[in-house]
Amino acid sequence: MKALNRLAAALVIIGAINWGLAGVFHLDLVAAVFGMKFGQTSALTSVVYALVALSGIYQVVTWKQQVHHSEATF
Repeated sequence: MKALNRLAAALVIIGAINWGLAGVFHLDLVAAVFGMKFGQTSALTSVVYALVALSGIYQVVTWKQQVHHSEATF
């Protein structure tokens, strides 16, 4: 479960950075990694975007549990 939480957090961070780059610099990092221009998509980029979205949903659903767990460890 700990690995899933870390993976989901990493994907949410990647998504947030990508949105920030898109908003500020008009740069789609995910598309660029796969050799495409801003706004272009492929099956691979769609998978990455879907994983980021699922990670965000996972973070929302497990937020209360994660906060409670982190408070208990301090």
